[in-house]
Amino acid sequence: MTTSLTTAATGGAQPTGAAPATASPSTGSRRGKRRPHTPLNPRPSLPLTLVTGLALIYTLLPLAWLVINATKNQKGLLDSFGLWFADDVNLWDNITRTLTYDDGVFVRWLLNTLLYVVAGAGGATVLAVLGGYSLAKFNFPGRKAVFAVVLGAVAVPGTALAVPTFLMFSKMGLTNTPWAVIIPSLISPFGLYLMWVFAAEAIPTELMEAARIDGSGELRTFFTIALPLLMPGTVTVLLFSMVATWNNYFLPLIMIKDPDWYPLTLGLSAWNSQAQTAGGEAVFDLIITGSLLTIVPIVVVFLLLQRFWQSGLAAGSVKE
Repeated sequence: MTTSLTTAATGGAQPTGAAPATASPSTGSRRGKRRPHTPLNPRPSLPLTLVTGLALIYTLLPLAWLVINATKNQKGLLDSFGLWFADDVNLWDNITRTLTYDDGVFVRWLLNTLLYVVAGAGGATVLAVLGGYSLAKFNFPGRKAVFAVVLGAVAVPGTALAVPTFLMFSKMGLTNTPWAVIIPSLISPFGLYLMWVFAAEAIPTELMEAARIDGSGELRTFFTIALPLLMPGTVTVLLFSMVATWNNYFLPLIMIKDPDWYPLTLGLSAWNSQAQTAGGEAVFDLIITGSLLTIVPIVVVFLLLQRFWQSGLAAGSVKE
């Protein structure tokens, strides 16, 4: 009786020194179990892992080959294994020779490429933003016809328009000038379509109507409200246009004959061709080093704009 009263008075507390209660075996087994596979926690797929690994190797192997061989001189390129370094490393010497070879023509080609990218890709982005915003947020006669033309233009490859463009520019006297590369680069049907779709989802119509009710003009509404919302899509179009213009080869090939106006792609091709001409000097080590220097700026720009690019692709995919 005394023991019962003592236990009730202490609220059923365990006496000092008593062993703590241990977890049941069932609790430990539940903790050791793996989470069930769900769409958010899918089961690992061995075939998919193998395919992804092969795709990764296919992507990185040429880049690794380029970096390794850019460290070799002309003799090392011919005598050593392509995917391993030679006895001596000549990367810095190759870079110096590439920048100074033939009176520094590589630097001139680099500046030409920057000109084509800034004027062509930059202008294409501006036109795509303005056109996409207008088509998405304004109703006007012929809007559906413009939509059909834009979709048709996206389906037409650029090479199919190269010869007609050359004939037209030749009649205008613009061939063998920078304008022959810049003006065609200003037209980006895919960029216009992308901005059209992005603007339709990213800019609420109610927000524009509220700005107009408050007395904001169309230009002010665009620059203060619409343009910040369009920034992810703008950066996405800018990145795509920059890559297309930077890697453009066929258009400058048929438009430009003066080596002083060559872009990097055409200039490196000319270095490669001179080894096949009578009395031409083979500079394969400079071609490989120049190719490495050519991709460095675009890789840096891609890494800097990657977060905007990913945001631009995902925008509008989920509705609240």
